Amino acid sequence: MTLWQNYLRPKNLSEAMDAFAHAPRPLLPIAGGTDLLLDLEQGRHSPVQTVVDVTSIAEMTRLEIRDDHLFIGAAVPVNRVALDPLTVRHAEALTEACNLIAGPQVRNVATLGGNVAHALPAADGTIALLALDVQAEITSIAQSGASENERSRSAVTRKIPFKDLFLGPGKSSLNHGEELIVGFHIPIPNSRYASCFQRIMRPQGVALPILNCAVWLERENDLIKDIRIAVGPGGGTPFRATQAEDILRGQTLTESTFDPALDALLAQAQFRTSARRAGADYRRHIVSGLFGDVVESAWLRAEEKTTETRRH
Repeated sequence: MTLWQNYLRPKNLSEAMDAFAHAPRPLLPIAGGTDLLLDLEQGRHSPVQTVVDVTSIAEMTRLEIRDDHLFIGAAVPVNRVALDPLTVRHAEALTEACNLIAGPQVRNVATLGGNVAHALPAADGTIALLALDVQAEITSIAQSGASENERSRSAVTRKIPFKDLFLGPGKSSLNHGEELIVGFHIPIPNSRYASCFQRIMRPQGVALPILNCAVWLERENDLIKDIRIAVGPGGGTPFRATQAEDILRGQTLTESTFDPALDALLAQAQFRTSARRAGADYRRHIVSGLFGDVVESAWLRAEEKTTETRRH
């Protein structure tokens, strides 16, 4: 079976955008391809003329500190994200999420950008990134010249809030065949912060999550100075529990503050019934335990960082 007619492997973003501009269409980028190849083989994706392999683009395979943020290229395999000391230190929730994506062999080739590009409201990597207040770096075609024949094309990049990537279940805001996710910028604040990710799934080994949750928390002594809470699936797009965040911000983590925050989360979230995962009522029932565990873990991790800093 021939899945495509043309295979291109650009070495940089400009070459990738040139391929996007001139290669026969329909066109798709590919990195790990763990979902895309199955979709093509099993007829769940429309036919493709050209695939553009982005795994040789250096900018998309970097994982490094840049000033006050951590940059993770969209073509970085999730297993590298899970194990790299930089993500372990600055993005605990993301490492925990990546460790739960599929199995070890898939994680060695599947990429963080692919996990996000599918635009699923409960994708593990996506929920973790949402709680980490990420900005996505996007590249697109820059055009100049008076006419189509005179135009030269190069890559131009911009950053957008992570949540702006999503329009609905499986629907990305990217202009397909014209735009490409380059990577993700995770802020590193000059404060005591920590994060955590957990999920609930059926006990059959590798499985889709029934529910997952990520929390990023900044601590100032015994107060929650700032907090971000993401839950999947809490709606048609990756969901931030902003009302629960408002209740917890500036408070000490106690039962009297947690309970109103849980009520706010339940009021804001739009849990839905899935024949393959769970019913909406069941998700509403189990979210309290999951949410409590994740918030408490992030709270204690931030305390440990404070104690460790004092010792040094």
